[in-house]
Amino acid sequence: MSSEFVLALAQKGIYTILLVCGPLLILALAVGLLVSIFQATTQIQEQTLAFIPKIVAVFVGLIFFGPWMLTKMVEFTADIFQNLNQFVG
Repeated sequence: MSSEFVLALAQKGIYTILLVCGPLLILALAVGLLVSIFQATTQIQEQTLAFIPKIVAVFVGLIFFGPWMLTKMVEFTADIFQNLNQFVG
C-alpha cells in the first residue's frame, strides 16, 4: 500500500463526505438565515424558535436528497471494495 494510494483514498473520502452532507448543511443554513431575518424584523428574541424550522427543513431535505446521498455512499463503498486488493498487497 503506497502513500499515494492512501492519500488518494482519504481525498476521495473527504470529497464524498462534503458532497453528501453539503445539501443538508446548506438547507439548514438557509432556513436559519431566514428565521433570523424574521426574528430581527419582528423583534422576537426567542432563542429556540430557529430549531423547529431547521429540523423540519433538514428532514424534508433528507427525504428529497436521501436516495442520491445513499447512491453516492454506496458508490464510494463499492469503489473501496473493488480496490481492496491494493490494501492487502
